[in-house]
Amino acid sequence: MNKLKRQEIFERFRAANPKPTTELEFSNNFQLLIAVLLSAQATDVSVNKAMGPVFTTVKTPQDLLDMGLDRFTEAIKSIGLYKTKAKNALATAKILVEQYNSEVPNKRAALESLPGVGRKTANVVLNTAFGEIAMAVDTHIFRVSNRTAIAKGKNVLEVEKRLLRLVPKEFLLDAHHWLILHGRYVCTARSPKCWQCGISDLCEYKEKTPHPRSKKAVSVKKATKKAAKKATKRVSKKVAKKV
Repeated sequence: MNKLKRQEIFERFRAANPKPTTELEFSNNFQLLIAVLLSAQATDVSVNKAMGPVFTTVKTPQDLLDMGLDRFTEAIKSIGLYKTKAKNALATAKILVEQYNSEVPNKRAALESLPGVGRKTANVVLNTAFGEIAMAVDTHIFRVSNRTAIAKGKNVLEVEKRLLRLVPKEFLLDAHHWLILHGRYVCTARSPKCWQCGISDLCEYKEKTPHPRSKKAVSVKKATKKAAKKATKRVSKKVAKKV
């Protein structure tokens, strides 16, 4: 994919959604960190549903420690891998209280040293909480980047590095939000909604999905044609018998 196509793609993303952000619900950096930690291999919807009631009282690392592991584990049991995530969240809260004055650090190394916080989680926090350019490549972004040819790569780190290098600078801050939303709602895994895609004419994916109605129309046309052929054969047989 060339530079002009990438420029146009992100201009269209910006025009459609000028201020993209995460769909996780939070009111401060600590809540964001915990929400992102819990969202690994889970949907934002499930995290928001579980953490909505929790975040009404848990606003600081100490609040989470006061809630305790048992109560917190019970509160997030609807989220995948909830037992491990609960332990990591409490351990992270303890470290923040003891080592960071209850503040979320704004350095990658410090973030990635926290229990349950990997590169992707750190990237989300750095980008969303601190306004730093970072590319949190999840399954959606990995798929969209490869499928469209915006930034192809064999693994998430390779895609991350290529996106940081290839996405026009003016779009880097918000790029990962646009890409994840595009992958979540339009360029879906099994059946991408190419007929709804605002960048379909720029996307280099060859096997574009046709509009469902066009599929139905083709099926109806084939069925009608087949039925017509059968009817013609029946009429021909009757005529032949009479002759």
